[in-house]
Amino acid sequence: MKKILMFALLAIMTTGAQAAKKKTAPKNNKPVFTVVKQNKITSIKDQNRSGTCWAYSTLSFLESEILKKTGKTYDLCEMFVAHKTYQDRAEKAVRMHGDVSFAQGGSTYDPVYCWQHYGMVPETAMPLPGTMTGDSLANFSEFFELLTPYVETIAKSKQKKISSAWKKGMVGILDAYLGKTPETFTYEGKTYTPQSFAASLGLDMNDYVHFTSYTHHPFWTQFAVEVQDNWRWPLSWNIPIDDICRIIDNALDNGYTVAWGGDVSEDGFTRSGLGIAYDLKKARDLSGTDADRWVKMSKSSKKAKADSLGINAPEVVPTQEMRQEAFDNWETTDDHGMHIFGIAKDQNGKEYYMVKNSWGESGKYKGIWYMTKAFVAYKTMDFMVNKNAVPANIRKKLNI
Repeated sequence: MKKILMFALLAIMTTGAQAAKKKTAPKNNKPVFTVVKQNKITSIKDQNRSGTCWAYSTLSFLESEILKKTGKTYDLCEMFVAHKTYQDRAEKAVRMHGDVSFAQGGSTYDPVYCWQHYGMVPETAMPLPGTMTGDSLANFSEFFELLTPYVETIAKSKQKKISSAWKKGMVGILDAYLGKTPETFTYEGKTYTPQSFAASLGLDMNDYVHFTSYTHHPFWTQFAVEVQDNWRWPLSWNIPIDDICRIIDNALDNGYTVAWGGDVSEDGFTRSGLGIAYDLKKARDLSGTDADRWVKMSKSSKKAKADSLGINAPEVVPTQEMRQEAFDNWETTDDHGMHIFGIAKDQNGKEYYMVKNSWGESGKYKGIWYMTKAFVAYKTMDFMVNKNAVPANIRKKLNI
């Protein structure tokens, strides 16, 4: 009888201890990622105080294309692309009397256009970013405080006729802050022009296609996405929302990467390295905050509550209608370009895209971000891939 009582008491104590442990154990909200697929990328760079994410992300993408095709690693020159692109954008702004904006931003198409029309150079062919102004990284603050009003003054001039002298002044400003673009240069013992160097890299810019997904244009047709930094008006194929991740997944599975442009101003895009499409209503319920208190909370406090849930934060299920509404009401903005190169899973089994950013080795993952598929489906503005990375049935449908 004593043995029975002793075992019973021991069982009660053990159960109680386990219950207490379970009650006090912290929730495992911090992500532990396992790589599912990872394609080759070049080193992390830092755009610093310059609006050149479009150049950094697209050249990173093209560097991965070269790696895949040739096995060689190159460091291509963002400032060469910026120099040529700002010349073209200034001329367009002047030609349109200021109705096309002049700004630091751009699109994935700008480096492609530069490659086709002006060639390409390695990083070593021009002064390193920032060195022309005594900085260690790019800093466009003073640069564009000077360049923007210069271009806008010409673009909005009341003169009946303007000379071409303003172009020399503009190039002088670009040269002073970025360095001169070379006519010839030496790389690994060989002399190149920008055009001959681009030809030596083995890529065909006609292999790259752009995709987007909105309902104000018919699906399976092309249109120019109506955002200011898409100022060259390149055409993107319009596809249903479900095909966004389908194309990206197919590209990654087959060893390709993706040049991505979209909205990172959302609460769910954290500076620590995550991109999650927060469902704030469900986050309120999970955080244990009553409705009256939630309504009175600031936006930053609500974000903090959602952030505290980590990988357990609930996500919206994006629909085509949600994408369109967010684009129409300006909630989805075209504010950043990055480079998708892999897929990872967290400890709950949820898949994330592995994304190379251009903010240096910042965040918890040293310059790599992890964005959920819901976030990408919801907040993608457009993206570019090699046409050979597109699923065969979609290629056939688009005749590409």
